[in-house]
Amino acid sequence: FDFETKEKKTPPVLGFTGTGGAGKSSLVDEIVLRFTNFNPDMRVAVVCVDPTKKKTGGALLGDRIRMNSLSRDRVFMRSLASRGSGNEISENLKSVVDSLKALDFDLIIAETSGIGQASSAITDISNHSLYVMTSDFGAQSQLEKIDMIDYADFIAINKADRRGAEDALRDVRKQYRRSRKLFAEPADSELPVFLTQASNFNDEGVNSLFKGLVHGLKIDISESKLSELKGVKPRQIIPAERQGYLAEIVKTVRDYKTYVEKQALLAEKWQYLTGAENLGVTVEKNLKDSIVNQLSKETQLLLENWDSRVLNYSKDELVYQVRGKDIRQPLVTKSLSGNRIPRVSFPKISGFGDRVRFGLLEGVPGEFPFTAGVFPLKRTGEDPKRQFAGEGTPARTNKRFHFLSAQDPAKRLSTAFDSVTLYGEDPNIRPDIYGKVGESGVSICTLEDMKILYSGFDLCSPSTSVSMTINGPAPIILAFFMNAAIDQQVELKEKELGRALTPEEWLTVKKFTLSQVRGTVQADILKEDQAQNTCIFSTDFALKMMGDIQEYFISHEVRNFYSVSISGYHIAEAGANPISQTAFTLANGFTYVEYYLSRGMKVDDFAPNLSFFFSNGLDPEYAVIGRVARRIWAIAMRDMYLANDRSQKLKYHIQTSGRSLHAQEIDFNDIRTTLQALLAIYDNCNSLHTNAYDEAITTPTEESVRRAMAIQMIINKEFGVAKNENPNQGSYFLTELTELVEEAILDEFKRLSDRGGVLGAMESQYQRGKIQDESLYYEHLKHSGELPVIGVNTYIDPKTQVEGYRPPKIELARASREEKEHQLNAVQDYHRKHFSDSEKALENLKKVALSNGNIFEALMSAARHCTLGEMSNALYSVGGQYRRSV
Repeated sequence: FDFETKEKKTPPVLGFTGTGGAGKSSLVDEIVLRFTNFNPDMRVAVVCVDPTKKKTGGALLGDRIRMNSLSRDRVFMRSLASRGSGNEISENLKSVVDSLKALDFDLIIAETSGIGQASSAITDISNHSLYVMTSDFGAQSQLEKIDMIDYADFIAINKADRRGAEDALRDVRKQYRRSRKLFAEPADSELPVFLTQASNFNDEGVNSLFKGLVHGLKIDISESKLSELKGVKPRQIIPAERQGYLAEIVKTVRDYKTYVEKQALLAEKWQYLTGAENLGVTVEKNLKDSIVNQLSKETQLLLENWDSRVLNYSKDELVYQVRGKDIRQPLVTKSLSGNRIPRVSFPKISGFGDRVRFGLLEGVPGEFPFTAGVFPLKRTGEDPKRQFAGEGTPARTNKRFHFLSAQDPAKRLSTAFDSVTLYGEDPNIRPDIYGKVGESGVSICTLEDMKILYSGFDLCSPSTSVSMTINGPAPIILAFFMNAAIDQQVELKEKELGRALTPEEWLTVKKFTLSQVRGTVQADILKEDQAQNTCIFSTDFALKMMGDIQEYFISHEVRNFYSVSISGYHIAEAGANPISQTAFTLANGFTYVEYYLSRGMKVDDFAPNLSFFFSNGLDPEYAVIGRVARRIWAIAMRDMYLANDRSQKLKYHIQTSGRSLHAQEIDFNDIRTTLQALLAIYDNCNSLHTNAYDEAITTPTEESVRRAMAIQMIINKEFGVAKNENPNQGSYFLTELTELVEEAILDEFKRLSDRGGVLGAMESQYQRGKIQDESLYYEHLKHSGELPVIGVNTYIDPKTQVEGYRPPKIELARASREEKEHQLNAVQDYHRKHFSDSEKALENLKKVALSNGNIFEALMSAARHCTLGEMSNALYSVGGQYRRSV
């Protein structure tokens, strides 16, 4: 920091104090952000005090982690430990503040550690003080005991989304009046008591507090500028009346299963009475009619149509409808022995109760509750293979895509991005960025990069589908992709016409492209916060952008692209067992449903744009997580959300477990992957990625990827049992396991609901803690040998234990220096080429974000001229950046 001795007047000192956990650091960050945004020349110093622990003598000094504004070159920050001072400030704080007064700062902020009711030491050091509290102060009489209400110049009741916040505002205002004998004037709205929510992007209350501080501290910011600051009212992401949505889902699913069992028992009684009549036994008509009247319409139809459906599934061809079109597919294949192998086996069961249980709890593929699969039959011309790829430059990854899909009529591309892209940055010479460019994923930071990445693939072809595994900057990357697809189709149209398109023709091509393009973007911010950590935007801001994407999809009729891939894979990779993975993932999915509904979207407009992504390991539960997830989703969507048939279908991708791959005896990894892939195919996953055996050590090579692809190709093309598409149905073990897993997931939903739903549980880091505990349990069993892992803790190759043994060299895939330099030069050239247009686009992006407009709409425009890093930083600058926890 460039210190300069000050010659002008002494800067004001603003003291921040308040109870521990009230959000002081977050509020300091928000205030500093606004001061530096509204006064480009303003220099701010922040001094934070953290308590020293008596037992250890240490202090956490963690406030800096919460403050995003510290990266600005006009902000200086220093942490101090209280060092046994016996109160909330350090003995050195006064001398530090005095030293800062002599330097070139316009404002000094001193933040204390958490205080009790009788503490007010900050008033001895500051000219102005701000007391930060929450609504959790107990009875109204407790306010009489709080010294800082008597002394503070400003009071902020933070965390305004909590229950009772409005009442707390009323009570604190009353206490403020009593302590100062202000019984008539001024009006409540003019008192310096503010209701704030620092976690709320562009919060209205924080903006009001900021304006009060500007006036109270006499900071040089014009009224015209301050009038532009509108803000967003504090709101709960999930409305208060919908906080119990997970408990409702538990009740809905269990009620449905109770209903099915009652219907099955009635059907059995009906069958018994009918059988007795056939044997000549007299049955009272009233008794039989009473049972029939209790059977639901769907149960009666199921039983009436049973024999005809058995006949239909014994034919050579099945006819069904998709989006109003008749689809004809063969129902049988022939084995080398000449036997007719059914693609779907319809059960030959005679008991009416068993028929009802099968029809209402299982159903054949394509029928509610979709336990066996969401489509009647798999596509014959499109295998579920979707291999993950990404390395070096866009051109290098494009070459890998063509290698992976060369023999496939359907081009299913799955994209891995390098960590620089995953964190929303541009390639840079900064060492921590430069070293990661193009490593373990492809480097993408401009629209031109995206065009090169998918060059040679028709992005509007029905046989082309693109998946992008990215979360934090997903809206920006998606905007790049959509623009790349539009430009590709524009180029094709211009080539066909032999001229440039008119503006009207360009819009027509854009509309066509958006309606045709197929693919998925992961964009699952809840999972990131719970497990993977690539959060760059605050959770509520990221959710706002997810909602904006979905609203854009609805208004532009984007029907074939998934706006989010609700992911359990990374939850599993972080250590969760299959129950927690599936429960947390489904709960996240239902949270998105509730959030989108709260924004006024209709369930059948957005639900078809939701997809899921699970890991498949070797635990027994992995055999049924797909069928359980499909059933829970279908029942809840139909019976609780009243969604239509298409919205009830949970479609999901499987990736074999990366965590189960080991660096020891890496050839054994292919065996593990084969078994995991078999489970996924048996459970009717909609797409599948098989990991390469060397992924425990390096980015996969062409040789290892070819072997990984062969695993699922051999299962699909050669393995005879896989010719049948419902092999799991009818297994006593898998039926029982399905019930066990389903109940365990519903129990987890209840635990999440007891903590305020998914978001409430995230506040206490419940999901993260559970994942860590389960990971530790697995590692303990593995290291102790209680959990056998072949080649790792048992059946170890003796030659590897000989002294001096060196494992064979493995080819390591790395980005070359030339590739890193190429990306660095490319982004600099792009900056120069688009400099004037990018400035306007970024200003518009910030304006839209602050005015609560559709940010994705603005990103679609900005992505044509701006880089990934520019757009990320523009959104950070207006307050959208993620605030990290210790």
